[in-house]
Amino acid sequence: MTSVASPRDHVPNAHPKGLERREALFAVPLVLASLVTAGLATAQALYTDTNLINFLLNVQYLEAQYHSYATSGVGLPANLLTGTGTASAATGGRQVTFTDANLAAYAKEIAADKLGHVMALRAQLGGSAIAQPAIDIGGTGANAFSALARLADNDSGGVFDPYASENNYLIGAFIIADVSVTASRGILQSLDGRGAALDVAVGIMTAQAYHAAAIRSILYARGIITFALIDAAEKFSAARDSLDGTADDDQGIAVIKGPPAESNIAPVDTSGRIFSRPPTQALNLLYLNASAVSSGGFFPAGVNGGFVRSDAN
Repeated sequence: MTSVASPRDHVPNAHPKGLERREALFAVPLVLASLVTAGLATAQALYTDTNLINFLLNVQYLEAQYHSYATSGVGLPANLLTGTGTASAATGGRQVTFTDANLAAYAKEIAADKLGHVMALRAQLGGSAIAQPAIDIGGTGANAFSALARLADNDSGGVFDPYASENNYLIGAFIIADVSVTASRGILQSLDGRGAALDVAVGIMTAQAYHAAAIRSILYARGIITFALIDAAEKFSAARDSLDGTADDDQGIAVIKGPPAESNIAPVDTSGRIFSRPPTQALNLLYLNASAVSSGGFFPAGVNGGFVRSDAN
């Protein structure tokens, strides 16, 4: 670290035991400027394409495992889970009993696409790809889905099992998909240039937007019949929004004025653009914590890669 010369070094006959008040006042801006410069340099070093794409890979591991277990009862192949950082398992997932053939087909398609996303990101990263960290996708009271449900419902004893029914599966998919889409936009805003990393990220984000819209559309259609689904989506949205700061950057699947309710298929700002979250803010939702922490929620031991700590909101 390069040392910064003190103003007293240039003052004749400076007091040997410390700065005079005038000198100290002159020194403060220099010290603050040095700290700000160091902070900006650290942030710039963190926002490399490799770190950004690896963060997206963390999120895709989560989504891919959830949909894989829900549709087939098994997780991702072991050869897709290796890499840098601490490798661990996805726990708690199990197969959903689908009675709606159309929904089952949609779910299998999403699961296949998520597998493809993991493969594409790992291929892009090569030897820099992170291993899958520990992932919690269980449906008991001790798991991440239930923790978010308790936050959404102010219920200290609540349990949410995303595998218990088709509707629960859709809510679980909705919980993760919106975070994934907004995190992907945040990553796209920071990627450098027009290279292969950007192309992979753009392709994945647009596919994710299709998935999220399909999930929200199906939930809304079912919610017209069972309004509790619209209410549940609104509560989960509010819970997510409570974790990432004061801005209103999360929305449910309807503008609630009913029943009947007005649809809200795309969660967008006033200019019709999808909301964006930088990696550190997305981690608040993934860790289920509004504070600056390095683990929790869906990633009980934290994520792998350069971005590991959430924001302090």
